[in-house]
Amino acid sequence: MKYFSIDTPSLKASFKEAVIKGIAPDKGLYYPDHIPSLDASFFERIESLSPVEIGLEVMRPFTKDILSKSDLKKILETVLDFDFPVVSLTESVGSLELFHGPTLAFKDVGARFMAQCLGLFSEKNQAPITVLVATSGDTGGAVANGFLGVEGVEVVILYPSGKVSPIQEKQLTTLGQNIRALEVDGTFDDCQKMVKTAFLDKDITDHKQLTSANSINVARWLPQMLYYFLAYKALKPSLDKSGKELVFSVPSGNFGNICAGMVAREMGLPVTHFIAATNANKVVPNFMKQGKYQPEKSIATISNAMDVGDPSNFVRILQMNQNEHSILEKGFSAFSFTDAETKEAMRAIAQEHGYTAEPHGAIGYLGLVEYQKDHPNTYGVFLETAHPVKFLEVVEETLGKTLTIPKKIVEVLSKQKQASKISNYEGLKDFIMQ
Repeated sequence: MKYFSIDTPSLKASFKEAVIKGIAPDKGLYYPDHIPSLDASFFERIESLSPVEIGLEVMRPFTKDILSKSDLKKILETVLDFDFPVVSLTESVGSLELFHGPTLAFKDVGARFMAQCLGLFSEKNQAPITVLVATSGDTGGAVANGFLGVEGVEVVILYPSGKVSPIQEKQLTTLGQNIRALEVDGTFDDCQKMVKTAFLDKDITDHKQLTSANSINVARWLPQMLYYFLAYKALKPSLDKSGKELVFSVPSGNFGNICAGMVAREMGLPVTHFIAATNANKVVPNFMKQGKYQPEKSIATISNAMDVGDPSNFVRILQMNQNEHSILEKGFSAFSFTDAETKEAMRAIAQEHGYTAEPHGAIGYLGLVEYQKDHPNTYGVFLETAHPVKFLEVVEETLGKTLTIPKKIVEVLSKQKQASKISNYEGLKDFIMQ
């Protein structure tokens, strides 16, 4: 398996090279040179397989040239050590809870998988690897936790000042050791632009081995496929009985998670449709309506992890669909929702189903409701990508209730924030070089 730059297909790399480089030399995103198909027998016996056994079958084709089966198994045993339950709300709607990991966010899987890979790769490197990552919220905490104490890896996290929740900020600024946080006077898009610029700056790259831990990195992006296989395993008996088609509604910001799910479908996972549910940052919903991709300046919302005005991974979705709008729309829809609609959905979910959803999950729910209006014979799964407590103020204010704060979060909140403030790329460059 080779990975090529979407911008320049002749630029190719191995899995290891793609992980360490993060992005291609031309600033393009790496993409697999083919999507392997899983044998039908795998899906027939999936109910009898453990999460690690499923992970081995799914991830092995993408990594086997570099990772031995035993190394991959060890990585997956570390990564998949918590539950991924599907909570049924109605006969046609379920919530896939992806917040039972160490930082209470879906990004724990990808961040830990990548950290374990880089830990293995850095054992053979004399110089340390510097991981640069921009976060709109949960990525920072997941990366910080996943890479904490990994030998030979230094981590620099950029986050937009005042645009992440207090809990998210504490999770990425309080660990110390090999984790450094930079508080940026700007938006997530500004942070992401700085990271991409650093990769092309020879003053830095001549002296530092840089990689990215955003979902642009294949080791962060691809393991997210596993959510969808695990959900299918849980739902297969009821799907076989009801005959309903399976659809997923994914709260989408940088579009890495939904893109990984679509790769899973390419591998044979029986999913009929994917719904990208966004907040007021609606570049992709606009594209689906108009057929023209036009990046915009990001807008701050209560679902801050999706405040992205130019989602990086959408080029991978286009690549998967031959860059043809007419092909994409057959199995993909996109809807956007306001903060007011999000809060209304949070209240409705609580009142009608006794379920507490945070803003991102509520937007996923809204996307599913919109799609099922015209597709009633489906079982829809919306993704709850973070624990409600990570958005404590908006959840408590919207629902008029007090949430119980998990012990691990109480411990984080008691720690002292450690972050350096920067306002431009030169600030990042000076920090890295020092």
